[in-house]
Amino acid sequence: MKFKTLAAVMGLALALPLAAHAQKTLKYAHFQPAKDDQPKHVAALAFKEHVEKATKGSIKVEIFPAGQFGKDQPTMEALRLGTLEMAVAHDGAIGTVHKPIGVLGIPFLYDNHEHAWRVYDSAWLKGFSDDMVKKTGIRALGFADNGVRHFTNSLRPIQTPADMKGMKIRIQPSPVFKALVESLGASASAIPWGELPTALQQKVVDGQENGVTNILAASLYQHQKYATLDGHVWSVHGYLVSDRFYTRLTDVERKAVDEGVQKAMAIHRKMTAEQDNNAKKILEGVGMQVYVPTAAQIAEFRKLAQPPVRQWAESEIGKDYVDALFKAVEATRK
Repeated sequence: MKFKTLAAVMGLALALPLAAHAQKTLKYAHFQPAKDDQPKHVAALAFKEHVEKATKGSIKVEIFPAGQFGKDQPTMEALRLGTLEMAVAHDGAIGTVHKPIGVLGIPFLYDNHEHAWRVYDSAWLKGFSDDMVKKTGIRALGFADNGVRHFTNSLRPIQTPADMKGMKIRIQPSPVFKALVESLGASASAIPWGELPTALQQKVVDGQENGVTNILAASLYQHQKYATLDGHVWSVHGYLVSDRFYTRLTDVERKAVDEGVQKAMAIHRKMTAEQDNNAKKILEGVGMQVYVPTAAQIAEFRKLAQPPVRQWAESEIGKDYVDALFKAVEATRK
């Protein structure tokens, strides 16, 4: 009897480490509402389904939508520390721990969505991710869209840069966006995403700049009458993973995560692009007055905004980072 008891105890002791190894929890945070019209959440559900099925349950994915895991900096710090395994975060949040993401804020870089995606999927991504891992412990597995960014405001239509003079524009916490807005004659106020609707309602700022997805997600149209579809920046959501977690995965688990990210990004990109391409109709449908600048007007915006922002990025982020991005942009242009 004693021998059987000892054997049972030993068997349990051996089984416990195996069970611990076989079961991993992947906490997955993002900042959009848990709604079926929100690209990040639909993508997260697809990621969860794929990873749990492909790993036969050895990874359990828990989704934390709508900033439940904290605002920008707490979420990124949790990734850095490894207390959060994965997050899909906008460039402003990423910038709180890795300043070079700011190069993607240089305005008027791409010809269309497909051009932007070719850049994100090029060798540029590996160079960026390797640098980010080394400096932060966070790995970038890919980039999807945070929407083509446009200006909205509550004062007047913006048709040319001159119309922005004197406006107070909310920006995400990013020096690059500060340089962009100020190059067009407005003043920039950095306000966290979660505080933006209140800031617009209380008229702390006159306007803001975001993609259609985010304008809808936070119902910003309730406090903004005018939209100008200038498309100044192709903003991103980074699919980020704690490298401490990622490197401890088995080959099968890592493959499942990589594939899950690709599936999620395909959905995320498609949904966001559809909203971007129908921006005028969508925003007019929620009561906004929408202006689409002419090619000549866009060229005027580009002439004023791109050179000073690029110069700022070269000075503050590094010429190597800026040159690498522009090289990828030209190499993938068709």
